Order: sequence, then structure tokens, then C-alpha cells
Amino acid sequence: MASTAAPGKIGPGESTEELMIEGMTCASCVGRVERALAAVPGVRQASVNLATERASVRTDGPVARQALIDAVNKAGYEVTAQAPLELEIEGMTCASCVGRVERALKDVPGVRSASVNLATERASVQGDTGLDPAALVAAIAKAGYVARPLDGAISNEDTQAKRHADELRVLKRDFLLATVLTLPVFALEMGGHLVPAFHHFIAANIGMQNSWLLQFVLTTLVLVFPGRRFYEKGIPALLRAAPDMNSLVAVGTLAAYGFSLVATFAPRLLPAGTVNVYYEAAAVIVTLILLGRMLEAKAKGRTSEAIKRLLKLQAKTARVRRDGSVVELPLAQIVSGDVIDVRPGERIAVDGEVIDGDSYVDESMITGEPVPVQKTAGSGVVGGTVNQTGTLGVRATAVGGATVLAQIIRLVEQAQSAKLPIQMLVDRITLWFVPAVMGLALLTFVVWFAFGPEPALTFGLVNAVAVLIIACPCAMGLATPTSIMVGTGRGAELGVLFRKGEALQLLKQAQVVAVDKTGTLTEGRPVLTDLQLAEGFERARVLAQVAAVEDRSEHPIARAIVNAAQQEQLQLPAVEAFESVTGYGVRAQVGGARVEVGADRFMQTLGLDVAVFANAAQALGEEGKTPLYAAIDGRLAAIIAVSDPIKHDTRAAIASLHALGLKVAMITGDNRRTAEAIARQLGIDEVVAEVLPEGKVEAVQRLKAEHGHLAYVGDGINDAPALAAADVGLAIGTGTDVAIEAADVVLMSGSLQGVPNAIALSKATMGNISQNLFWAFAYNTALIPVAAGVLYPLWGVLLSPVFAAGAMALSSVFVLGNALRLKRFVAPQMQA
Repeated sequence: MASTAAPGKIGPGESTEELMIEGMTCASCVGRVERALAAVPGVRQASVNLATERASVRTDGPVARQALIDAVNKAGYEVTAQAPLELEIEGMTCASCVGRVERALKDVPGVRSASVNLATERASVQGDTGLDPAALVAAIAKAGYVARPLDGAISNEDTQAKRHADELRVLKRDFLLATVLTLPVFALEMGGHLVPAFHHFIAANIGMQNSWLLQFVLTTLVLVFPGRRFYEKGIPALLRAAPDMNSLVAVGTLAAYGFSLVATFAPRLLPAGTVNVYYEAAAVIVTLILLGRMLEAKAKGRTSEAIKRLLKLQAKTARVRRDGSVVELPLAQIVSGDVIDVRPGERIAVDGEVIDGDSYVDESMITGEPVPVQKTAGSGVVGGTVNQTGTLGVRATAVGGATVLAQIIRLVEQAQSAKLPIQMLVDRITLWFVPAVMGLALLTFVVWFAFGPEPALTFGLVNAVAVLIIACPCAMGLATPTSIMVGTGRGAELGVLFRKGEALQLLKQAQVVAVDKTGTLTEGRPVLTDLQLAEGFERARVLAQVAAVEDRSEHPIARAIVNAAQQEQLQLPAVEAFESVTGYGVRAQVGGARVEVGADRFMQTLGLDVAVFANAAQALGEEGKTPLYAAIDGRLAAIIAVSDPIKHDTRAAIASLHALGLKVAMITGDNRRTAEAIARQLGIDEVVAEVLPEGKVEAVQRLKAEHGHLAYVGDGINDAPALAAADVGLAIGTGTDVAIEAADVVLMSGSLQGVPNAIALSKATMGNISQNLFWAFAYNTALIPVAAGVLYPLWGVLLSPVFAAGAMALSSVFVLGNALRLKRFVAPQMQA
């Protein structure tokens, strides 16, 4: 049992742990958790606070944090993790670096999971509450890399862009210097081999020894200055028994350079016939790899352009009403409740509500719709959108990181940093790839030295260096994340935000798309669609009288009728003696006339025959509309229909889904007759009607069992269970539902067109990743044996280390260039 040592006073050898605990509801829960924690060997005291849901555990010495978590779980409660910590990492060059950083992070106590992305140079760490970012930074530093925590409020893309620009500038400088120094070395050595007359010219005028000395000086300068980065990072990594791509380059070039040094200054140490220099191999390898790094840096800068474009949508300043005057303030100084003046042509700085003025606002950056939207007092506006014609006064409701635009930027960053299941497999392979390559290079040297023709030492050295250089896993590490970055960035431009990276992979596998009806297929707000009059009645008078009665009701159908009258600017007469007849309709005295509105059975109780409207009622029923009737002073006056109209682009979206080879099912709580009528109009394959939210989950599970992978499209909180039950959940909204937690994908436009666009983009991105991975793995699989010399016994073919370096650089550039093709992705709805 735990002792009762004084809280807050830690004795020698003692330590404390903090845990956040979920599920406690009363004092007995607190006692249960405290007893469970106290029973763990080594625990001296456990104190649990119900209000803060926090446990403080004091131990006599080191106690495994997982043992404490297991004890809490066994007691029936859960230890919760804090929000992911984001880190920016410098120094990673290949997939083996990614694996090494992840492993270092996972070894930090309290870390539950760590995901590192080579393309974005970021790590996302999920850990227990109280996890210290400094401990993560220290762990990464110990692994040989530099890290800094990121502020999660708003993207620091500007800082990262500056760092990338600086990196590119340094690489350009070093590449140019290496090129200038390497060209004479290459000319002196290879020129002599390729052109015999040039060889004789060098021998006669410079002398071979002097030529070698000149090559030694120039190559030393290449390795010491432009090539220094490879040795500063590669040698320590090798000494830590964690070699990376820099280690491969360092070992390969130093082997060629070291052999050349012996040949130049101590040739007697080498067997007869093996005295030769390979300075040009070391110098050219460094130069070509710098070229590859430079091209990579340029391409990687282009992969994050989507974030840069989003950041440009943020206004830098705003004109704020303060103390009776208008002052221009930086965005950081605006607080919720401030009133902002927005002139024509200006970007709206924050999310807010219009309090005065009348204008049209271009909201295409949120909705994708090119038509400006009218804004008047009471209208909501979104930061980053552009005011068109009039002046608006806007009261700020969300600023800084709380705005819709900030949320969009965060979602895009999260998606770009995501690690797909396929990438995890690649990372596991590449973690052991570099050590395996170094082993293959050593084996290559031994085999050539033992069994190769003379000069066997030279053959062994050259082929071992070629193996080391050609097998760089850069292309493997970049194959997936670069495609994800470009694909998700293009998605953001199309209004498709991937909240979870796995959705990008899973969406491609969808075989059936299930959609909610109200707000997804339809506008989500009922409107008056039909008003047909009996002979002798006037439309304006009838609509005004019916609306006056319905104005007393809060039913959505009643509100639609009232809204229609208001839009036609009709004056509603006074209402007396209002009465609701349950199950039938409503009645009242309106301006001296008795008005009754309700279903056909209500009219029958009044002794009125609705047969005169039989044809109209049948037509409305076929359209999925439920007719109502109005009687005035005992005479049948009109048939009325209110419905939720289908969105103008829904038919085209469903046609696009069918064109992608997908089945479409509708799941709705509406009555079957209405649902089937809409399904007939839209060409929907299957209808599940009259279901509650839990019934939607059952329908999703049944459709998954029948058809395979399922994507569910919904627009609100009531769809959350179905969104979570689907393989991929897509939330459809107009920009205000960005944070629907149950969804994997958010469609900002509020249009169903986003669904085929998202699926087509998923297929294009995964196809692009497959191409990249095939190239990266096929390249290494094919060329490592060639570099080792397997073709030499058959055709006398060997791969020079110089060509190996060129091929290695080409592989990474190919992968990046292929990923950038996704920027030209054209959505199905844009092709129409």
C-alpha cells in the first residue's frame, strides 16, 4: 500500500509521474484509480484529482510508465494522450534517416507514437500529458539531427520557406564550386583515357606524377569544402552504428580518394599493376550528388506551394473601429468583438458577422463557387474572402488560429505530414537498407579481390564504391511523402481537405458511396415549390393568408411558406383564434376569413373534395413532394407543395461517381416514397429510408458486407456515427463544419461534386505513389547487381562509380518530378 509521505516533497531516489485519466465520474472512481496505482510495485504515493482528471504518482525509483497506464486501464479507466507535438527536423536526407529519427523519438518515455515525414521535414509525436518537447529535441540531437518545436496555431511556412531558400542558395554555391574544381580533374584523368593523344600530351608536358598531384589538390578541395557535409554527417552516423545516405557517400568517396593517395604518394604499398588513381571518381561523385540535392531542394520547395498560396490569402492588416476612429492594425492585434471596416476590393481579415453595409463577397477560396455571395447585416463572412462592391462593417467572431482559413491550413499541413500504411512498410525496409548495402559493398570487394582478374584490388575497389553510391535510398524515402504533399495540396485547391492521411489511400478502394439526403443531395432547407390555385382565387391573397396562419407554427414546412411570402414582399394580415389540429393541420381567422391548411384528410373532415387537384397531387407525389391543401371560408382554394430542392450539381456528381465505376446508395430518415422519388430522378442505385442515426450505422455495415469498401457522405452531427462506421467518412459543408471530428475528408464547397473529385484525386495520388515506389525499388534491385559486376563475366560490362552517382541523383529527381505532375490533376467535374 502507498505510504502517506508529504505531498510535494521528494526524497532521495524518488520520482514523480503525471497522468491524465478519462472516465472518472465520482469520488469512488478516484479511490479505485488511486488503489490501482498504489498497487504497482515501486509506487510510493498516488494522488488523483477528479476536477482536473489528473493523477500524480510518486515512486521510490524508476517505474515503467506503461505499468501505471496498464493499472489504470485494468481498473476500467483510460490514460489520455495530449495533442500531438509537432517538430521541425533538419539534416534528414533519406528514408533510413526517417526510421532512425522515429526510433529515437519512440524511445523517449511517454511517447506513444511518432511519425516522421521526409518531404515536409516534420515529426508528429503523440504522447502522454506532460511530455516535454525538450526531451524530444534532445533525443533527435542524440540521433544526429537538429529539431525545433513548431507552434501549432498557424503555419510557419514563411520560416520554413526561408530555410529552404537558404539551403538551396548554399547548395547552388557548393555545386558551382565543386563543378569548377572537378572539371580539370575529370579532364586530366578521363580525357587521357578517352583520347590517347591527350594522354601523350599530358605525359610530355605535365608528367603523370604532376597530373596526379594536381588532381590530388583539386579533389582535396572538393572533399574538404563542398563535400564536407557528407563527412560531417556520414562519419558520426557510421560510428553510431546507424549509417545513412551520407555514410554511403562518405565511405565510397573516401575509399576512392584513399586508394588514390596511396597510389600517388606510396605506390610501393600496392601490388604490381594496381597503381592507379580515382580522384575523378571521388570528385565527380560529390559534384553529381550535390547536383541531385540541389534539384531535390528546388522540387521539394514546389511541393508545398499549396500552403504558400493559402497563407497569401491571409490579410496582413485590417482597419478597426477603436474609440470613435478607424485605425489600421496588424492582424495579431485584432481581438474577437472588434468591428472592422472592409472596403471594396479588400480581403476580409477575420471570420465575423456583418453588422452594417451591403456588398457581394467572393468566397471561391472556401466554396470553389465563382459566383459572389450577397452579404447584408446578419450575414456571416470568412477571413481571406474578398469584398467586391460595397463597404462592410464586420464584427470579429474568430481571429488568429480560430479562423476557418487557419483551420484549413492546419488540415492541409496534417494531411501533408501524414504517413500512409504503405509508407510505414517502406520505412521498415529502408531502415535496414543502408547497412545491407554496406554489407553488399564489402562482399563485392571480397569476391572481386579473391576471384576477380588482375588487377583484382582495383576491380574490387571500383565495384564496391559503385555499389555504395548507386544504392542511396533517397528515392525510396521521397516516393510516398512527396506525392502526398502535392496531392493533398491540389485537393485543398479543389476544396477537398484530407483530415486523415489514411483516407487518401482508403478512398481509392471505395466500391460504394453512401450519401445522406438532406443537406447532401438537397439544399437542406425546405422551400415552397408549388402553389396551384382553384378557380376564383388570387395567388398573392391566398399565399398571404396561408402564410399568416403558418407564421404561428415553427414547423420547417410552415417556415418555408412564410419565407416565400416574405420574399414576394407580401403583407401578412392579422391572425385570430389560431388552432392546431393534431395530425390534420392548422386553422385561424385571418382578416375576417376562416383559413384552414392541412393534409387531404383534413379537407375531407371539412367536407371538401380534393379530386379537382388529383392530377397535380399525383405529379407532386412522383416528384417526392407531399401536397398540402388550403381552404378559405369553406371553399377549397389551393394545393401547396413544400420540398427540399435537389442541389443543381447533384445529378452531375452522381453521374461522375457512376463513371468511376462506383455504386451509389442513399441513406435517409425521410419517408420511403419521397426517398425513392429522389433516387429515381438522380439515378441512385439503392435506397435505405426511414432510418434513425443508429439505423444509418446498420445500413453502412450491411452495404459494406454486400459491396466492399464504403465511403459515407454526410453533412452534420447526426451523421457522425455513420461517418465513423464507414471506411472513409466525407463531411460535406460550406466551410463552417471544418472540425467535424468523425470525418476523414472535408468537402469545403458544400457540393456533392467534391466526392468524385476526392475519389479521383485519391486514385491519381496512389497511382503516382505506386509509380514512384516501383521506380525506386526496381532501380535499386536492377542496378545494385550491375554495380557489383554481375554482367562482367558475360559481356565485360562494369558500372563506373561516376555513372552510379549520376544514376542515383537521377532517381530522386525522377521521383520528385513525377510527384509534381499531380499539380496538373484535373477533377472529373472540371473535365465536363
